[in-house]
Amino acid sequence: MLSRLKRKYVIPAFAVAFLFVGASFKEDFFEIAKQVEIFTTLFKTVNVNYVDETNPGELMDTAIKNMLTDLDPYTVYFNEQDVAKFKINNTGEYTGIGALITRKEGKLIIKEPYKDYPADKAGLKAGDEIIQIGDVSLIDFKEDAGELLKGTKNTAIDIKYLRQGKLYSTQIILNEVDVSAVPFYSMIGDDTGYIVLSQFNAKASAETKEALLELKKQGAKKIILDLRGNPGGLLGEAVNICNLFLPQNETIVTTKSKNEKYNNTYRTQRAPVDTEIPLAVLVNGKSASASEIVSGALQDLDRAVIVGSRSFGKGLVQRPIELTYGTQVKVTISRYYTPSGRGIQALDYTHKDADGKAIRIDQKDYNAFKTKNGRTVYDGGGILPDVVLEESKQSSIADALQRNDAIFNYVTEYYYKHPNEGTAIPTVNDTDFEGFKQFLKRTNFDFDTETEKSLKTTMEIAKKEKVDETIAAEYNQLLAALKKSEEKELNQNKEEIKELLLDEIITRYQYKEGLYKYYTTSNAEIKKAAALLNNTAEYNKILSK
Repeated sequence: MLSRLKRKYVIPAFAVAFLFVGASFKEDFFEIAKQVEIFTTLFKTVNVNYVDETNPGELMDTAIKNMLTDLDPYTVYFNEQDVAKFKINNTGEYTGIGALITRKEGKLIIKEPYKDYPADKAGLKAGDEIIQIGDVSLIDFKEDAGELLKGTKNTAIDIKYLRQGKLYSTQIILNEVDVSAVPFYSMIGDDTGYIVLSQFNAKASAETKEALLELKKQGAKKIILDLRGNPGGLLGEAVNICNLFLPQNETIVTTKSKNEKYNNTYRTQRAPVDTEIPLAVLVNGKSASASEIVSGALQDLDRAVIVGSRSFGKGLVQRPIELTYGTQVKVTISRYYTPSGRGIQALDYTHKDADGKAIRIDQKDYNAFKTKNGRTVYDGGGILPDVVLEESKQSSIADALQRNDAIFNYVTEYYYKHPNEGTAIPTVNDTDFEGFKQFLKRTNFDFDTETEKSLKTTMEIAKKEKVDETIAAEYNQLLAALKKSEEKELNQNKEEIKELLLDEIITRYQYKEGLYKYYTTSNAEIKKAAALLNNTAEYNKILSK
């Protein structure tokens, strides 16, 4: 009897102790357990009782992914197939066709074949639409078609594709694909080295170091590090890249979280390559995460001059955590802070507007911090360059043209109309720009602006309520005015759009390598950075004021 009484009261006592292990855990445990039980019961009930056969895996996949979208865009669930892709992104190595592909509106499109890799050797070009892989037609294929283009080395895959409305077929021999973190580096002039760092995979710091040492061997006495368009990657690689230019044991970034085990300070661990060489870092609105760690640390420690436009503003740190059955969740675990103590997160995901979108931190709420030399820098909105260039900013109209593939699709058409441009640097003149505008009209390009979406939504509601005939004239008038406004905006940003067209055209004929070579002689931001490095007095003045 006594033994039974002991068990009755001792076991709950252990349970109570367990609940009080952590303050956050004790408060959330009951609610978490309750909601898990509700969800489990619901999931079983729906699968057992639903009128048609269900796919439990797909249902759960959708449920989890939609749940996480309510937190932030970076907390993501990976099923078994997703895990393989995630590992590829981090290592930069995989076996496949060697091309950037995208699925849009049900179509599998080659966006960029990598030079001398399987897709390129098989004759595939940007803009080709793959419609069949092996025996699988993609017309009604709902799974991830990209998985059909993977396999062991030397596997032969027959594909059919459409190019400019004509059907073609080819065979791709799969091979190992090594995605470089540093796709290009070269000398600019007699004594300036230029390094493009496009991503922070596991090889980023090693490749950057190799490029730096080679350029120094070629006579580089100044360095331009190009982080434009770099979306980030591995935190450790960002620290290691800073270490190339900073001494050992220098604080690069600090992470802070409600969970104490994620509160860390990351310092340089190795001997540097060069702590004195003048350094300019290029950033823009698409430089994010690890790019901002590097540019923010080098700015805070007055080790480099940052040139370009304000970076994206992603100050959140993620970590992949293994789950059961080969799945993972990548969780936002902390915020990171640069050496001066500033956070650079631009969007507040804990507060959202009426449309459910995260609110951008207001400039009036930015806080001032001091760099090592006493310069004032601010938090709250990405890394603001020391030298801000208007030409580095992207207009909303240009962003829409790129995001919705207008430039990509126009250049696909242009490429087949001008087959012999080869290695010559093409030009985009005003006639070409007018041709591009006509292309937009001919293809009924949707700029997808908030105004346009709201206007169309209003008309759809009017049709449902059967009052569309009453407002049809006003609607068409407003739509015409909007189109006229969009054309005006196109003309106002003509030079920027012409540059984007030229970039895409060069890439089609000469791959990314050709584009980077063109940049070394013609890109405005690179020219400005090189001129700044050549002006020692101005360079030193920026870093000391």
